[in-house]
Amino acid sequence: MPNIAVLNSQTHRDLAVRTEAAARLGDGERFVPVVVTEFSHLAAHYPILLSKDANTGGFYFGAMLGFDPGENLFLDESKGHDAYRPLNLRRGPFYTAGSDLAVDLDHPRLAGAGGLRVFSEEGQPTAYLESVFAIMRDLRPGEEMTKVFIQTLLALKLIEPIDIDVGFDDGTTRQLQGLYTLNQDALRELPDDKVVELFRRGYLQLIYLVIGSLKQIPVLARRKNLRLLDGSEALAGAL
Repeated sequence: MPNIAVLNSQTHRDLAVRTEAAARLGDGERFVPVVVTEFSHLAAHYPILLSKDANTGGFYFGAMLGFDPGENLFLDESKGHDAYRPLNLRRGPFYTAGSDLAVDLDHPRLAGAGGLRVFSEEGQPTAYLESVFAIMRDLRPGEEMTKVFIQTLLALKLIEPIDIDVGFDDGTTRQLQGLYTLNQDALRELPDDKVVELFRRGYLQLIYLVIGSLKQIPVLARRKNLRLLDGSEALAGAL
């Protein structure tokens, strides 16, 4: 369980955070929650899909980064994250607590040496902490905008389930269920006034970004295939 505390310049004066992208530091995620303000960046790299929160049953948008649990196919431990890095990966170990910024004191990014200081010796926010504030300024309103967008999609019955079934050259397959996308047939059947409303609210562009991002599924599968083949060749070489 996270050990969340409101960030304090006195109590946390010596706090330092490791910011590099690494699975051991929390970047090993195959499906990361995202907000609508990121969609234009995300669609060039990842499938943007919906899933349901296990606790509330509510929909949320996520970027698909891999096929297996804990798998981020864009992560290279020696080079970092090979694409736009979603805000929910970049913000770790910070959270919002009302109008305050909070930190998970048990987060792996706080362990070990080599981190960036959060506060200066004088207790002032460092450039790193200012960058975290900037991320949160994007993330918090984006979360609310995303909720309203999803409510609109539900009201128009545009959300539909999608099953992803992919085969790889090593003979294995992956079947992903519990994911959702947007129904293009239902979109085409909307009355003109609803389409105009979606356009004026900026939602039509978001819808096409989500639909267009589906072409990233085979691209992601090729990344996975290369990883599997590299692993098979390494195993063969060790025998």
